[in-house]
Amino acid sequence: MEIETVSQAIAALRAEGYTEDFNLQQNCLECRAGDFKVFHDEFVIDKFYRFEGASDPADEATVYAVSAPKYGVKGVLVNGYGVYTEDITDEMLKTLQVKHEE
Repeated sequence: MEIETVSQAIAALRAEGYTEDFNLQQNCLECRAGDFKVFHDEFVIDKFYRFEGASDPADEATVYAVSAPKYGVKGVLVNGYGVYTEDITDEMLKTLQVKHEE
């Protein structure tokens, strides 16, 4: 199945065991209603899906498959371009961009 939407990407990752919903914070990823935090040196971007808005750059988003082997946690992070990345630390930004540059 070809992944064409954010919803399809999330569903495919859930089927692969990425069950947590991560939220991007200034210096970490949070899940479980903020009760669990994973810092930039504790997680890995396993893969990602990038979606570009056909006519509006605000529609662009990246769906990340994130794993934190130290904790045995795997989850999904959805990041809209320009919305969240302005307020995060350089370390977090670098970690999230690693796969974009490969």
